Amino acid sequence: MKPVAFQYARPASVGEAAQMLAAEPGAKVLAGGQTLGPILNLRLAQPALLIDIARLPELAAVGEDADGVTIGATVTHAAIEDGRVPDPTGGFLARVARGIAYRAVRTRGTIGGSLAHADPAADWLSCLSALGAQVNITGATGTRSLALDTFVRGTMETALASHELLTAVRIPRFSPRARFGFYKMCRKRGEFAEAIGAVAFDPESAFYRAVAGATNGPPLVMEMRAGPDGPKAFAVAEAEHTLRSMSYEGDAYERKLHAVALRRASELAFAP
Repeated sequence: MKPVAFQYARPASVGEAAQMLAAEPGAKVLAGGQTLGPILNLRLAQPALLIDIARLPELAAVGEDADGVTIGATVTHAAIEDGRVPDPTGGFLARVARGIAYRAVRTRGTIGGSLAHADPAADWLSCLSALGAQVNITGATGTRSLALDTFVRGTMETALASHELLTAVRIPRFSPRARFGFYKMCRKRGEFAEAIGAVAFDPESAFYRAVAGATNGPPLVMEMRAGPDGPKAFAVAEAEHTLRSMSYEGDAYERKLHAVALRRASELAFAP
């Protein structure tokens, strides 16, 4: 199939893009196009206006300070994989980026587009939720920031208003002693995950989070507490119990998959 006819616009700034969105609530924003392109071709989306933000310099900017790194929404997965942006996790972001789909997709796909689409099976959604990331949002009425686990409200559902776009993601800086684990289950490389486990632990700030991703809704974020001997890898039974206590809606098989993904992510994080 082919897309329905639409108007095409290339704004000169983020502010102009927000004004276009406000004037045409059914408009769609185009950046890398790795998700939107197929959706348009299948006519699952039929916008009257397509707003191309791919070449806006402000959305490709990267900022760094003592507390963290701010990555512009149109920075590609490949740029993160190749180490072309600062990594406040000491290499963890690059490892996650390397496992996203295929190199051709990573070269075009953007971190902001992935988060704004909010597919539960997307790697960045689980990874950045585990890291306690925030997103920066600009709309016709101003700017705001939200924690990522507040920004995502459901399957492909976010807190973005019709006149807003995601402009950047802010990732806190972790100490050199921080440990990270990320594991996803999929039938073959490049496919969307059936289950994702992500773990982040920093002993210097007592930050400890685990995330079950690729669920039927937003990532399940668990605020953890290390024992007196430090954190240990999840036992599958423990992870299943935690998922049940969080009212996870999947069946027993799906719950087992997520429990195993959490265990393997924690094993990667806390391996000697």
